[in-house]
Amino acid sequence: KVNWSKYPVCMYVLSSFITNFGDLYDELNFTYNDSGFVLNPGTQPCDHFSLSGVITAVIAVFYILIFILAIPGNLVIGLVIGLSKQSLQPSDLYLLHLAVADLLLAVTLPFWTTSVIQGWVFGDAMCKIVTILQEVSFYTSILFLTCISVDRYLVIVRALEARRTNRQMVSWGVCASVWMVGTFLSLPGFFSSAHRAQNSTLTVCSELYDPSRADTWRLATRISRHSLGFIIPLAVMLVCYGITIQRLLHIRGGFQKQRAMRVIVFVVVAFLLCWTPYHVAVMVDTFFRAKIVPYQCPARMAVDQTMFATHSLGLLHSCVNPVLYAFVGEKFRRRLRQIMRKMGIPKKTTMTRSSRSSMSGSAVTVETPSSSTTLVHQ
Repeated sequence: KVNWSKYPVCMYVLSSFITNFGDLYDELNFTYNDSGFVLNPGTQPCDHFSLSGVITAVIAVFYILIFILAIPGNLVIGLVIGLSKQSLQPSDLYLLHLAVADLLLAVTLPFWTTSVIQGWVFGDAMCKIVTILQEVSFYTSILFLTCISVDRYLVIVRALEARRTNRQMVSWGVCASVWMVGTFLSLPGFFSSAHRAQNSTLTVCSELYDPSRADTWRLATRISRHSLGFIIPLAVMLVCYGITIQRLLHIRGGFQKQRAMRVIVFVVVAFLLCWTPYHVAVMVDTFFRAKIVPYQCPARMAVDQTMFATHSLGLLHSCVNPVLYAFVGEKFRRRLRQIMRKMGIPKKTTMTRSSRSSMSGSAVTVETPSSSTTLVHQ
């Protein structure tokens, strides 16, 4: 043992250190107990938003109605275009594949309907499969619409009606390329996983990244989605259709070609109306996650709810095209009537003829239970 009494200087230094440390501890302890430990809300994860029972029921019914309309509607489009005796023009071929892409999106709706009601119950593997199918449909839809705009530009502006066989061969190659590109761009769907939502008892199917690399992966996939899945195709479509419409306004017989383009223009507009709000919401969420724009949890919750609502609007696109064909596409309706006639489906028609002495022709009105068409014979 050391007799510290023999070392008065050491004793003085040691006692001074103990006294000062005690005072420092008391000060720290007093400060902690007095003010408490305050968390920075900006660094805390936000709660996962939940839907009320009424909203859940409305969304579930909405998804079911879309599914009921999308499946038979797109099957009819495929049947009418596929059974055409004439060789398919590139634009018709792209529209056929667009219907297939919408069918893929419609197939995922029963899974999302169940997920809204009681959470994801289909396991991790189905979460990845359903997400990838949805992503493939999303990318291929906008890519096929872009191909249609380029084809219309080449035909009308560049007058490439000649060498039709080559155009058809190229169009098949383009379709194969679009499916390959869409599948490749959908591979980030493998990051989706079935997991328990934060501060919730429900299991959800959503992106689940490695925490150490989450920001990098999410930013990379978002940039790919925004650029290749929306901004670049939209820019190509706007340029092609802008030049094409300008050309049609300055050529003879342009009115008939404008009528032929009505379906295509309506299809593009419908896609933009359905998916643009979702892209804007996802872009805002990307700015939040990349810390480009500061946010608090209320703003983040509002963006999450907006993304969910606009995504539901995007799913509506899978049943919009058949409706557009039925109301806008005259050639489509004519082909559908021919197929129905060959299949022996009865169609009750009543014909009334009316003539006026002041007119050089007669009007024949054909009335059906669903529509009325007036034909003028000169």
